[in-house]
Parts: sequence; C-alpha cells; structure tokens
Amino acid sequence: MRQKTKSHLAVSKLTILAALLVPPVPPEFCNNEVNPMLDSGQDTETLLEVNNIEVIYNSVILVLKGVSLSVPKGGITALLGGNGAGKTTTLKAISNLLASERGEVTKGSVKYRGEDVHETDPADMVKRGVVQVMEGRHCFEHLTIEENLLTGAYTRKDGKGAIAADLEMVYNYFPRLRERRKSQAGYTSGGEQQMCAIGRALMSRPETILLDEPSMGLAPQLVEQIFGIVKSINESEGVSFLLAEQNTNVALRFAHYGYILESGRVVMDGPAAELRENPDVKEFYLGMSDDGRKSFRDVRSYRRRKRWLS
Repeated sequence: MRQKTKSHLAVSKLTILAALLVPPVPPEFCNNEVNPMLDSGQDTETLLEVNNIEVIYNSVILVLKGVSLSVPKGGITALLGGNGAGKTTTLKAISNLLASERGEVTKGSVKYRGEDVHETDPADMVKRGVVQVMEGRHCFEHLTIEENLLTGAYTRKDGKGAIAADLEMVYNYFPRLRERRKSQAGYTSGGEQQMCAIGRALMSRPETILLDEPSMGLAPQLVEQIFGIVKSINESEGVSFLLAEQNTNVALRFAHYGYILESGRVVMDGPAAELRENPDVKEFYLGMSDDGRKSFRDVRSYRRRKRWLS
C-alpha cells in the first residue's frame, strides 16, 4: 500500500480542523420539509414580478434576454446557473443597482406588490422592504461586527428599543456574531462576514431579501449551516428570498421553486423537488445521469442549449 504523502497528511489535518471549528447545524435548521403550496406552485400572493426584461451594459453588451420570474410571499426562490449566466445582473436589475456599472433595463418591467419599481431609487427599495445581500459580502472592514449590523437599521425610524430587539434576534440566529461583535469585520472569517451581511439585511426589517451567492468561498459545512439559518428565517420571520446560487444541489434542497439561467435566458423552471429529479438538471448540474456520475467536461454546451431551448 502506498504511503501517504506530506500533502495528503496536511489536507487530512486541515479537514479535521475545519470539522472541529465549524459548529454542527442545529437540528431545527435541518428540517427540509417545505410548504406544500409553495413547493407545488399553487396560487399564493406574489410579491415580486419580473416580466421579460432585457439588460444592456455600456449601451452595447446584451446580458439578459427576456428574463421573467416571480417570487411568492413567504417563499424561497432559487435562481440557478453558472458563471456569466446573468444571475447577479437579474438581482441588480430588481434592486436598481445597475446604473453604477453602466447597465440599464431596456425592455420589460419589474413590479413589487403590483407597483412598477423600475425607476425607484435603491434606498427607496430598502424602505419598501427589498434588500440585496451582495456577492462577496461587502462588509465595512473598518467597523466592528455590531456596527456593521447597526448600519442595516439606518433607514428605520421606529426607535432604539425596536432596533435593539432586532439586534438580539440577529444574534440568536447567528450566535457566532455575538461572540465577535466587538471585532473588526475585516479580521473575521468569510463565513462570519457572510453571516454579518445577512444579519445586516435583517436589521432593515425586510420583506424580501435578494441573496447573491451565499456559498461562495465557504467550506461545505458552513454552507449547510448558512442555508439552514436562511430557511429558519424564512419560516420563523416570514421573509421571502430570491437566492442566486451556483451550488445547485444545496439550493434546490432548501428552495421551494427554481429558475435556471443560461446565457441570459431562463431555460427551465419548476418546483424545486421536480428540478432535483429532472434528468437534465441531474446531468448538467449535479453530475449524475442514468449511467451514473458524469464529468461536466463530457457534456458540451451546445448540447445543453439544443435540449433545453428547443
């Protein structure tokens, strides 16, 4: 039997250390039961409607080509796809953050609670209850964790007592933040910064959170923990989520409904349970097929487009 190399031993030690440092997901966050009405696509109140939008950058680059989706009240909706599919652009089109990147919605409409919000100021979107958690966390590195959380309550006018109560709520969902509340955010781990970014969004008392790539750069154990907490927030606080994610396997286990983007178009959508069992999704995103596990390299992109867009 071959002896383990030093690199293999180092990887094993790091794996054991990560398992010890990352706390297990509490049992209450592991319940994968879903609201049957949301999961089956039955009629529920629709908060957010995106209707056939097109987005262009620098007046030249067409990124989104007729994207339509909806987010029901109290649901977790997953927006899935690889790099460059248009997930982040879709979220920024909803929260009206495209202008800072020379982007604009040239066709279609975005409605929230039936009102057109296409030209609404991003700050007013927050007051309406729509908050985006940006890809890459974007915490204020020079501020402490608690100061970062309090910036989320900047637009609120319901008094210090209510803000203090919500701060305690955030600490209950993220006990690690309570331990690190006096630490500068720039010196905390990626997982702690992701918790801080989600907690900061909760401090604004949102009705809908646009969550962009929450698993990016995190250890698998921590990804499970954060998704479990997102699900708990959804069920306990009634917050709706539109979740942009590349980790299709995890996202479809926690979401109620999913949309799959490819090259700026929605190529497939349906209840998460059905997408998990779809043979194309299994083959292209979960690495599984009727012949067993497959490498993504074996699947040509033109074949995917032909099968999904025909």
